[in-house]
Amino acid sequence: MSMLSTDTKSALSSVNTTMRAINVLSPGPDSKLVVTELPVPVPNASQVLVKVAAAGVNRADLAQRAGIYPPPPGESPILGLEVAGTVVALGDVSLEPWLGQEVFGLVPGGGYAEYALLHSGHLLKRPENVSAVEAAATAEVFLTAYQAMFELGGLTAGGAVLLHAGASGVGTAAIQLAKLQQATVAVTVGSDDKADACRDLGADFCINYKKADFVSALQAAVPQGFHVIVDPVAGDYIAKDLQLLAQDGRIVVLAMMGGRQVPAFDLAPMFKKRGQLLCSTLRNRSDAYKTALCSAFHHQFGDALAAGTIKPVIAQVFDWQQAEQAHQLLASNAVVGKLVLTLSPPNKGEERLKVG
Repeated sequence: MSMLSTDTKSALSSVNTTMRAINVLSPGPDSKLVVTELPVPVPNASQVLVKVAAAGVNRADLAQRAGIYPPPPGESPILGLEVAGTVVALGDVSLEPWLGQEVFGLVPGGGYAEYALLHSGHLLKRPENVSAVEAAATAEVFLTAYQAMFELGGLTAGGAVLLHAGASGVGTAAIQLAKLQQATVAVTVGSDDKADACRDLGADFCINYKKADFVSALQAAVPQGFHVIVDPVAGDYIAKDLQLLAQDGRIVVLAMMGGRQVPAFDLAPMFKKRGQLLCSTLRNRSDAYKTALCSAFHHQFGDALAAGTIKPVIAQVFDWQQAEQAHQLLASNAVVGKLVLTLSPPNKGEERLKVG
């Protein structure tokens, strides 16, 4: 049962019990997004309640509304995997230091709402020089990139990494993290503008796959191969990845944008290179895993984030009630970096929240 401090109850005593949230009607190809009113979630002993200022938009949101990526059992069905905002209520008095703090972090669902629950172990304090918009665009992409390259991929200083969809949110985050580790970074992208954007972030080799065969181009550029390949495409890219893999290298697959089937895949070269093929998602990981991941990321890159050495690339910011437009833009594949929703304040008299 939630244990709210006296200060917390006092701070929330003037408001009600409901909030606005964006709901998905008819998940599938004909889905629609509508603003609805729902009960404010109540934090359990390991959670805090955050008043959301901004929420990141991710491809997982598109997949969920399409009916192919449901939330983990027991989690909020509301879209949104990352938020930034202010802690306004606590699930346990032991979390008192977080009350009133500006934070950001991962949520397993519930980000497209006025209030969201965050596990206390997943909280990251927002640095003073990082805006709420930037913070809302940080957790999912930087933690995903960190997990893929370092925790799973085992990338070490001076190694070589290939990032498909290099201009995506995860790709732009991964470029920055890899360059801080003095890695050689190559990306594949679908336009010259995206190639330029990745080059500006520090990528060493940027291949427009619509104009060149990226396998032959990268074999010439990095003949020793790549120690880590981060691939959100899958499909026929897997066989191409294998051609580019270094000895003892790892291919980390994050999504299946190119299809779930891998045609004409010969395992013999994988054995010859002692390669590994890993598939990973972050959303359905345990709370303990995410807590350890947040801690490891903060330990290695927290100072760089606070100093602004690394930061998310913001493509466009939308009012949260324009989520449909944001989804359409993301689906167009014309985005460099991240899209963010900002929550417009309710009209006078609409501040609605009371917990405990």
